[in-house]
Amino acid sequence: MSVDRTSVSRPSVNRASVSRTGVTRGFTGRARVPNAGLPPGQYDAGDDWPVLSAEVTPQLAPEDWTLTVGGLVAEARTWTWDEAHALPSSVYRGDIHCVTGWSKFGVRFGGVSVDAFLDAARPSPGATHAVVHSYTGYTTNLPLADLTGGRAWIVWEYGDGPLPAEHGGPARLIVPHLYFWKSAKWVAGLRILDHDEPGFWELNGYHDRGDPWKEQRYSGD
Repeated sequence: MSVDRTSVSRPSVNRASVSRTGVTRGFTGRARVPNAGLPPGQYDAGDDWPVLSAEVTPQLAPEDWTLTVGGLVAEARTWTWDEAHALPSSVYRGDIHCVTGWSKFGVRFGGVSVDAFLDAARPSPGATHAVVHSYTGYTTNLPLADLTGGRAWIVWEYGDGPLPAEHGGPARLIVPHLYFWKSAKWVAGLRILDHDEPGFWELNGYHDRGDPWKEQRYSGD
């Protein structure tokens, strides 16, 4: 089977339009008592949204952001900010869970379902997985089954406003049924494959899938 190896690994960015702030590591707020309605080992972070990143936060202007879907597809596609916003909008309201232990109830994200982008690019019949790429070079892998069927979104809204840069703005992936490291910040593209290809944290000891209800935090869990 031939594979279109269209690169989506790290798009060219006008450096004049991108500034960088300090590395955002660690947590804000205080751990809460575990909640019986949460996955095992999680606590309710309440109003806090902890920031945890081993990368410098890129301040990427929306007009310079693009999303590319390439790899094993019928037609590699790239969307600008305006083109992505012209797609049918979709909202996620629900919970999110970080592998480090915090969860948030009833959050709202607005954007476009990943289905809309994949429907336009048309993954080939043999396609099974995607590697998601960020503007920072970060990667994570996902089965297509976890990205389709209304289970994942490219989002640029949080609550009633734009998604903050430290949380992945101008746009990030969210895959809320998995631990949040799978929800790549500063998303730049998806490379569609016919095999699994581990990303950054998966190569560094994290579980390949990351289901919070099965407590799949680390390799071997």
